[in-house]
Amino acid sequence: MPRYRPARRFRAGSVTKTFTAVVLLQLAAEGRVDLDSPANRYLPEPLPDDRITVRHLLGHRSGLYDYTNDMFHDTVPGFEAVRNKVFSYQELIGLSTARPLNNAPGAAYSYSNTNFVVLGQLIEHITGTPVATHYRQRIFEPLWLRNTSYVHPGTTLSGSYARGYLRPDDTGLPLVDSTEQTLSWAQSAGAVVSNAADLNRFFSALLSGRLLPDRQLREMTTMVPVTADGKQSYGLGLRSRQLSCGTTVHGHTGTVQGYYTYAFTTSDGTRSMTSLANTSNNGTVNATLGATLEASFCGSGAAASRRTASVPSFTEDIAPRITRN
Repeated sequence: MPRYRPARRFRAGSVTKTFTAVVLLQLAAEGRVDLDSPANRYLPEPLPDDRITVRHLLGHRSGLYDYTNDMFHDTVPGFEAVRNKVFSYQELIGLSTARPLNNAPGAAYSYSNTNFVVLGQLIEHITGTPVATHYRQRIFEPLWLRNTSYVHPGTTLSGSYARGYLRPDDTGLPLVDSTEQTLSWAQSAGAVVSNAADLNRFFSALLSGRLLPDRQLREMTTMVPVTADGKQSYGLGLRSRQLSCGTTVHGHTGTVQGYYTYAFTTSDGTRSMTSLANTSNNGTVNATLGATLEASFCGSGAAASRRTASVPSFTEDIAPRITRN
C-alpha cells in the first residue's frame, strides 16, 4: 500500500455522527427541536415506540436495532452487495424496525447506526434542507474545512485521498479495494470525507465552544459510562476516553470499509489528534490505532506499555454486535 500523506482525504465513517449531532444541537438552540420530545413529533413516518426521544437517538439509548449487524454479518459479501446501492433514509430505518428493539427506550446504551440515520431524516424533514447543506453552511464553511465534504451518493473521492482496503473474514484471502462506494448504507451516520487537519480543527472548535452555545455543549459532553471500568463514555454524538495519565479526551471513532479513524481532543479543545489506518476488519490495527491516544496525550512510554501484539476478537462501529476473529 502507498504511504499515507497527512493532507490526504479519507472516509471518516462514524466521526460523521458528531457532525450530525452538532447540526441537531444547533437546531435545538434555535428552538426548532426539543431533545426530550418524542422523535415521532419530527419524523415523516413514526418509529415503533413513541417513547423514543431525540435525546435517546443522540445518545444511542433508543433501543433501535442496528441494521448493519445483518447487512455486514459477512464482511466482504455484505459490502459488495451494497457498494453501489442507493438507499432512502426510510429504507434503512425499515431494515431496523423489522427487528424488535434491543431494549426499552432510555433503559440502556446500545450503539446503533440506525439512530443517526433517523437523525438525518429528522433534520431534513423539519428544515426542508438536505443534511449535506447543513453540514456545509453550519460547519464546513464557518471553520474553513476545505478538505471536508459529505459524499453521498457519489462513489468517488476528489483531490488527494487515501485508498481503503477491506480485509475479508478469511484472512488468507487478498484485501479488497473498498475506496469507491456510495456509502448510502450509512449516510448521516457515516458518509463524511475529511483529512486529519480538518478533523483536528473541527473537534478543537467544538470543544472550545465555537460551534454550540454553552447549554448545548454541556448537554453534548454530559457523559454516561459505556464500559465496565468507566473509562469509555458516550454523550450526545460524542465519545470520551479516560487515558492512563488521567487526561480525558473527547471525539469519535470511525469505521467504514477500508478505513479506521480516531479523532479526539482535550476537554478544552487545545490539543487534538487524528489517526487513520487505510484498512479495516483487522483487530490488531484497530487496537494499535487506539493506542495512538495514549501516545499523543500521555507520551510514547504509555503507548508502548499498552501495545497489543494480537487481538483474538473485536467489534467495530459497523455491525457492532458481530464479533470478528
